Amino acid sequence: MTTTGNSQTGGLPLGMSVQLDPEAVIKPDGTIFGGSPARLFRLNPAGQEAFSRLQEGTVSSPAAAALARRFSDAGLLHPERRGLPEGDERRPSRQNVVTVVIPVRDRSAELDRCLEGLAAAAQGAIADVIVVDDASHDPAAVAAVADKHGARVVVREVNGGPGPARNDALRLVDTPLVAFLDSDCLPPANWIDDLVGHFDDPLLAAVAPRIVAGGRAPRTFAERFSQARPVLDLGGLPARVAPLSRVSYLPTAALILRRAALEDIAGKRGFDEDLRYGEDVDLVWRLLESGWRVRYDPSVEIGHEEPAEWKSLLRRRFAYGTSAALLEERHPGKVAPLVMVAAPVSTALALLARRPLLAGATFAAGYADSYLALKKAGSKPEDLARPLAIGVRETFFGMGRWTSQFALPVAVAVAAAPVGKRRGRLVAALALVAASPVREWLRVRPDVDPVRWTIAVLMDDAAYGAGVWAGSFRSRHFRAVRPTWKWRLLGSVKKGS
Repeated sequence: MTTTGNSQTGGLPLGMSVQLDPEAVIKPDGTIFGGSPARLFRLNPAGQEAFSRLQEGTVSSPAAAALARRFSDAGLLHPERRGLPEGDERRPSRQNVVTVVIPVRDRSAELDRCLEGLAAAAQGAIADVIVVDDASHDPAAVAAVADKHGARVVVREVNGGPGPARNDALRLVDTPLVAFLDSDCLPPANWIDDLVGHFDDPLLAAVAPRIVAGGRAPRTFAERFSQARPVLDLGGLPARVAPLSRVSYLPTAALILRRAALEDIAGKRGFDEDLRYGEDVDLVWRLLESGWRVRYDPSVEIGHEEPAEWKSLLRRRFAYGTSAALLEERHPGKVAPLVMVAAPVSTALALLARRPLLAGATFAAGYADSYLALKKAGSKPEDLARPLAIGVRETFFGMGRWTSQFALPVAVAVAAAPVGKRRGRLVAALALVAASPVREWLRVRPDVDPVRWTIAVLMDDAAYGAGVWAGSFRSRHFRAVRPTWKWRLLGSVKKGS
């Protein structure tokens, strides 16, 4: 399992199992719409033949392998976790190929539960477990728990955070793969064994499972909220990870990486130690910039203990937000909190202003632009109204989320100003900021009434936004707060095989 990201090209391995993205749309004229960001693909006859093979669920020809790589890079198709079939001579060994690294500071009870979950696994892939004690106040308790479960311990004299702690462990890892796991995770049996098949793809640098709420039954409102809305849960759809896409990063709370990919970008020092938070986002983006692929596989789930008090929950959200400006400095243009496209933004604003004729005109302009773009690409521009309406809807929700995170006091002040039609402004502001929490409540159906849920979501969003503002002031730029602008509605129309 050694490879170099920058030098690797080619399709997905022959024999690998694949699945089409659940949101992909196959049109009768042979065009395919989907991916993240969404694009339209036009296939020539050879491409259509290769695609028909992929729809059977296996990469079965060189042409299908090339198309599978192209579609997986676009988020239109996803390799499945079982990888290459058993008996395939190209299938790497899956025995003793992973070293598990767990950074911890105190929290010996949580560490005990985490290690117990690992011990319950068959451990076919696990070769070693390293616990990094990041300057605990009671190092003896951490050492006792690690010894109980047969894990090695690395002790840091000075607390540096999870990034430096993981880097210390990386210098001791000699297996092809390394799995990072937080001590407050509740790993199910065989979660690592279930994911290592993804690494049959030689270009894959990292894969992560879905992180869901775990731990004790919720007793307080804060616990019910945090367990219904776990901050690290990236959703139930598989994805190729890429900035500004459906899944733009992966947390290292539970993440498996190829050691050769880490060495390719940074030697044995994988994480940026100048980042107290966001070091995992930075690592994933550096891997992508070097030509590696990163995937999210929600078919495997791992529990994560969520904060039990509002103070801890909001402090964590604020801390996460402080990293946004630093990430924008390292990866310009990839931290955009909102992508605004001219036509749907104009339509959404017109609807908020209760100007139906203006909304209709802007929607028609977006329709005409998309119609001409598809016509020029040789595609039949059919059924445009529905996807364009969905675009307006999602733009409205995105604007509301941006407002609740970064401009809630301004929205309240403008809506309450004693000039003009204040009632209309109040209704518009309330609709804008409450729409996203209410939709989420309808989807999740938490054990919380919708009013308190909406208030809690707005508090959570505001805490994160305050962290972004604080980090932006310290960095003396506000690119992590500023939305990006696009004039054209369609991202691109791809032709060819």
